[in-house]
Amino acid sequence: MKNRYRTSRTALAAPALAVAVLVATVLASAGLAGCASSHAAPPDAAGTVWLCLPGMSNDPCTQSQATTVDTATGSTSTVTPTPSTSSPFDCFYVYGTVSAESSVNADLRRQAAEIDAAIAGASPFSPLCRVYAPIYRQVTVSDLEAHPDLDLGPAETVTAYDSIKSGFEDFLIHYSDGRPFIVIGDSQGAAMLDMLLARIVDGDAALRARLVAAIILGGNVEVPPGELAGGTFKYIPLCSQAGQDGCAIAYSSFPSVPPANSLFGRPGQGVSLQSGQTQKSGLQVACVNPAALSSGGSAALDSVFPTEGKISTPWVAFPGRYAARCEETDGASWLDVTPTGGSGDTRPQPATENLGPLYGYHVWDLPLAQGNLITDVAAAEHTWTAAHPG
Repeated sequence: MKNRYRTSRTALAAPALAVAVLVATVLASAGLAGCASSHAAPPDAAGTVWLCLPGMSNDPCTQSQATTVDTATGSTSTVTPTPSTSSPFDCFYVYGTVSAESSVNADLRRQAAEIDAAIAGASPFSPLCRVYAPIYRQVTVSDLEAHPDLDLGPAETVTAYDSIKSGFEDFLIHYSDGRPFIVIGDSQGAAMLDMLLARIVDGDAALRARLVAAIILGGNVEVPPGELAGGTFKYIPLCSQAGQDGCAIAYSSFPSVPPANSLFGRPGQGVSLQSGQTQKSGLQVACVNPAALSSGGSAALDSVFPTEGKISTPWVAFPGRYAARCEETDGASWLDVTPTGGSGDTRPQPATENLGPLYGYHVWDLPLAQGNLITDVAAAEHTWTAAHPG
């Protein structure tokens, strides 16, 4: 079985922040890249250039979700979730660091790197919602490489935030029509969501009532120790029950305790600085196990990875290939991920620390728990619908 296909994210000898190249490599090998056109999209009336927009031709957020499910016993099956065109729920997606432009902040061109990121990070949620994703003037890979501790100058962060804020406000005013929404982001995109939610949604009771779920991966959402809110967000809590709506699922995954200078899992440093969170004491980075919202203990992950085109589906699921639990020690908090199954389970173990120990499994935060997150969002939608009949 393990020779039928492989999944990989090629390790790089280049600087650790070459995430754009890493993502492009895996998507190209998976047969996912290039499924959507990279031609320039004209701005809408508000000036937003949309990466994904319901009804867009060749929308990268509605690419095929056909998945081969490979179990520990060696049996396989195929599932084919269909992107929704009429869901009552919207998703707003903010992609992570992908721009390989030479400038400090990216321009608003809709390029291959952004398209590939949308296919990998947003399209899995398309059966549950209509996905909106604006192009924004994110801090580029080259500028982040010049600041390996992620302690950026304020100008580039302000430029990135103001750009995504404009797209989010355009979404709220001209597209969402009062519908409930889910937000999804990873890495720099998660840092942008920290600020968007804190500054626009958290203090607005009407908007909070429309927030179904927030998926914030590798963004260092912070809370006082043992609390569900009160740090990054005053009112939006961390999810603590299966089916809970209006809450956030946030984590960074590692195979063991993050190093002292890690960019993730430790407050007031690394990615925290991208959202202006500088306090190192009295707070901890949130860890919500997407596979165990109610119990908070260890649970099996429903991992889904892109394939290399060696089978008929672009995705492969390895349910139970990994287990995860939230851990805290030495000022760090993280989703501790370990392989399961013993010698009898011959399925691949794709997750590695490709970018080094400071990043842990950062590249794999979504794939490791993709199936769990989709289940969590579906349950939150069900709860929201029950609370808002008609």
